[in-house]
Amino acid sequence: MNRVFMMAAAAAMAATGCARMQDMMTKTPSASATVLPTKDSTVRGSVKFSQKGDRVQVAGRITGLTPGPHGFHIHEKGNCTAPDGSSAGGHFNPGTMKHGGPAGDVRHGGDLGNIIADASGVAEFTVEAAGITLGTDAASIVGRSVIVHAKADDLKTDPSGGSGARLACGLIGKNE
Repeated sequence: MNRVFMMAAAAAMAATGCARMQDMMTKTPSASATVLPTKDSTVRGSVKFSQKGDRVQVAGRITGLTPGPHGFHIHEKGNCTAPDGSSAGGHFNPGTMKHGGPAGDVRHGGDLGNIIADASGVAEFTVEAAGITLGTDAASIVGRSVIVHAKADDLKTDPSGGSGARLACGLIGKNE
């Protein structure tokens, strides 16, 4: 009886291990960022990133904004230590392109366009972006930062879209 029990337990553990391995192999890569205010700002929120085939879906909620559009970008460095957010560097640009909008063929990988804050200063958004990944390749945004800007991105002025000051910054970390 003891031997039968041991074999059944071993089979159950093997099945559980296989199921976990299958989950790990089919799990969609994801990442997230907690967006915190820069100096003299109250803007904050959270952003989630999910790999969807050759695109990354970006969804989030940001509060403390003035109503209207605000530039929203992934920046090259995962560093939010400077009081004004400048330590995040410029827009993430793995393809060495000119600035543009998220739907354009010519754009920085980090050009996510604008988020729109409602009358209460809250922006809830979802956008899909090509040219970036959550992998380990040169187009990966993991370990970089996401920035919310004071003004609207005009989707053309190189290199920043004329988006103005950096109101909030968040480090992009891979979810386990």
